[in-house]
Formats: sequence, C-alpha cells, structure tokens
Amino acid sequence: MAGAVQPAADAEYPPLHGALLLFLTAAIATASFMEILDMTIVNVSVPAISGSLGVSTSEGTWAVSSYMLAAAVMQPLTGWIGRRFGEVRTFVTSITLFMCFSALCGLATSLPMLVASRLIQGLVSGPMMSVAQAILLRNYPPERRGMAIALWAMVIIIAPICGPILGGWITDNLSWPWLFYINLPVGSFSAISCWLILRKRESKRVKQPIDVVGLVLLFVGVGSLQFMLDNGNDKDWFSSPLIVAAALVSLVSLSVLIPWELTDRHPIVDLHLFRVRNFAVGTIVVGLAYFGLSGVNIVFPLWLQTNVGYTATWAGLAVAPVGILALICAPIVGRNMNRMNLRLAVTFAFCVFGSAIFWTSTLNPDASFGQFALPRFLQGLGLSFFFLPLNQIMLAGLRPDELATASGLSNFIRTMMGSIATAVTVWLWNSRTEYHRAVLAERISDGAGAWAGYRAALDSAGIHGVYAMQYVDHMLGQQALTLGVNDVFLLIAVLYLLLTPFVWFAKPPFGAPRGGAGH
Repeated sequence: MAGAVQPAADAEYPPLHGALLLFLTAAIATASFMEILDMTIVNVSVPAISGSLGVSTSEGTWAVSSYMLAAAVMQPLTGWIGRRFGEVRTFVTSITLFMCFSALCGLATSLPMLVASRLIQGLVSGPMMSVAQAILLRNYPPERRGMAIALWAMVIIIAPICGPILGGWITDNLSWPWLFYINLPVGSFSAISCWLILRKRESKRVKQPIDVVGLVLLFVGVGSLQFMLDNGNDKDWFSSPLIVAAALVSLVSLSVLIPWELTDRHPIVDLHLFRVRNFAVGTIVVGLAYFGLSGVNIVFPLWLQTNVGYTATWAGLAVAPVGILALICAPIVGRNMNRMNLRLAVTFAFCVFGSAIFWTSTLNPDASFGQFALPRFLQGLGLSFFFLPLNQIMLAGLRPDELATASGLSNFIRTMMGSIATAVTVWLWNSRTEYHRAVLAERISDGAGAWAGYRAALDSAGIHGVYAMQYVDHMLGQQALTLGVNDVFLLIAVLYLLLTPFVWFAKPPFGAPRGGAGH
C-alpha cells in the first residue's frame, strides 16, 4: 500500500505509479471539474432562476458573481491553509463543505438565501483548485509532472464547455436546484477516493501566524468592489450614496492592503511573487484574458435566451462547440510545449479569440444555429494555445515550495477578473441597449420617410393604432438588445488584440520551476 511508505524528512513521499496514480488523477480531476463547472453551469440558467425566485435577470447574475467573488478571495489563502492543516486534509475538507453548501443552494427559496449559499460555497471551494495542482505535482513522478499539469489543464478547458450544456439540459428537463444537487455524488466519489489514497501521504504541516489585518482588508475591499459592481446599475451608480460609500471603502481597503502585504512577514497575499517577471506578466495577461472569456460566456447565452428565443438547452449547445478543437489540440500542444515559442503560441490564441468574437459581434437574431456555433468552434482553437503556454510562462523559474502560493494568487486574479466581468459586461450590455433604443426611437416621427413606409406596411398587415405602437416598441427593444450585445462583443475582441504585445514582455527560458518540479 502507498500509505505504508515512510515520508522523508521534508514530508515528501515516493511518487505513485500504476492504477493507484490513475485513480488519484481521476479523483482530483473530478473534484476540479466539479468546482470549475459550478462557475459556468449556472450561466445559461440565470433566466430560469430569476423567474423562479421573482427577480430580474440582472439580479439573477448575482448567483454567478457571488460564487466567483468568494472563491477568488479564498484562493490567496491556499498556501497558508495547505501548510497549516496539510494539503490532503484541506482538499478533502473543501470538497465535503462544498457538497454541503451545494445542497443548501438547491434548497434556496429566495435570492438572498441563494446568494448567501453560493457565497459560502465559493469560500469553501477557494483552496480546491490550487491544492489539487500541488497534490498532483507531489504524487507524480518528476518526469511525468508535465503530463499531470496537462491533464489538469484539460479539466479547466472541458468544464466550462460542459457547464452550459449540462446546465441547459438540467434546467429544461429537471429543475434548476439539480444544478447543485449533482455535486453530491460527484463530490462523494472524489473526497472518499482521495482520502483513501492520500490519508497517510499528508504534506508537511507548518504552524504560521495568519495575517488577520490583510485578510480583513482583502475581504472588505473585494466585497465592497463586488457590491458596487452588482448593484451599481440598479441604483444609478454614483448618484447613489450607497454605491459611493462602497466605492470609497473598496478603494481605501485595497490601497492600504498593498503596502501592508509588502511589509508583513506572513502576508495573506504574497505580492512579492510579482517580482518574478514571468509570473507578473503571465498572471496579469491571464486575468485580462479571462475577463474577456467570462464576459462572452455570461452574455452570449443570456442574449440567446432573452432575445433570440433559445431554450436553456439550445443556448448551452450553441456555446459548447468552443470545446471541440480545444480537446483535439490541447494534447498536441501539451506534448510539444518544449519545442514551441510560447509567446507566439499565446499571441496566436489571442488573434483567434479576437477574430472569433468579432465575428460573433456581426450576428443578429435571424442567424441560424450554425452561424451562432461556428465562431465558438473557431474560438476553441485558441483555448489550447492559451491555457497551457501561459501556465508554463507564469510558473517558470518558481521554486517548488512557491507553487501552491503562486497558483493560489494567479487563480485569485483569474477568478476575480471573471467575477468583475460578469457584473461589468451585463452593465455594459444594459447601458448600450438603452443608448441604442433611444437612438432608434428618435427615428420614429411623422417626418421620417422610413417610418411612414413601415407604418404603411403594418397597416396593410392589419396592425393599427395602439397595437402598431406596441409591436414597434417590442421590435425596438429586440433591435436595441442585439446592437447592445454586438457592442460588448466588439469591445472584447479589441481587448484581445490589445493584449497581444504584452505577452512579449515575458522573458525566456520557460523551463521547469527551480528545484526540478515540472509543471
């Protein structure tokens, strides 16, 4: 049994092999899949959840952003939690609590109850991904650690693809609470399997003081920022004293957090890692790129359901083709990364993203399913050239003992940007929709030739008087929604093109972390 192996002085164990290693990989991949799936599975179900709980679609997106916010805040704590309690205990406990609060999400009968449950669900899931990566590296043979991270990255690619499909099917054929209940059997398999294999292969535990001041500043700063983003549109932004107060609290807290973390002996967010050039470049680029991906993933299915008339299932199927080329290309990219110019690979990925999303910005509700799906299919080509090369650039040159902390910090930036993107893109879509509706409404006047011709066409179709105005008002709303979402997609496409030069600030070589741990 692997559990009978005696640890070395530094609590390192001989690597696992054979069926035991395969089973562990499956268990960790399943847990990682579950955690990432919960970031996207709710996206296509926001209209159904909103209708069921009697709230607006904008308020319904809080179920997405609250989870991502909480997960983001906890991720920088991963290194401290793993060292204090042990990575195996941390991982299994995180899965168990995640299952409990998934059940509470499914039992929610109001939006506050759902958001609170999602918030705590995100908090307990925060360490899961980074600890999973560290456990894989610790238990794989050194020569196969690159493959371990490639497999882990595949989960990151696949889970967001499956989320919309599975979420749509569950919403249409069961009910939205089952989006959360499915975590119970999946989590049980992963937690039990990992504990049976790893319970006697615990990492070395080190008692370190926790940076309480930094933790409070992080929670208050990030929480106030998210409150401002989620509620700004409904409260007319800075005309509301509450939004102004949230903005000021966030600004002061985050401004104090930076110098505090740089001078504290045991920082909750180890900003010193940004002194490593490749980590700084990789983390910033990943965060901005993930902002764009998250924005598309939240707005696109919402638009298909609220404007085009798709069900949740069909919206999920329209989003899903992004994974086809990613699944085909990712193993090829993983095997050949040492031969690649990684900066060129990421540049290629961003050009693909920009082109595909620009293509999406030209579509309207009359487009066919194939026309909606084809740009997403093309976008998948860029995913495999994005995650794996940037992950290697980001971790290049780090020591093995820095990997968990670095992964937690980079995951914090990535998840936080995804949470911000949810709020910002929905706000931007609403704002641009109102603008286009006002512009279109100005063209409806007795002196406008086009309006006279259109009114005559309505008369000939038997649509007169107040019914004609109601019909026109509906048409204006539909057109404004389309023009607004096109603007959002266009801005995200431009973002990717602007990101391409920044990748080249990373400096080769992009080999394994110092100390021999591959990634």
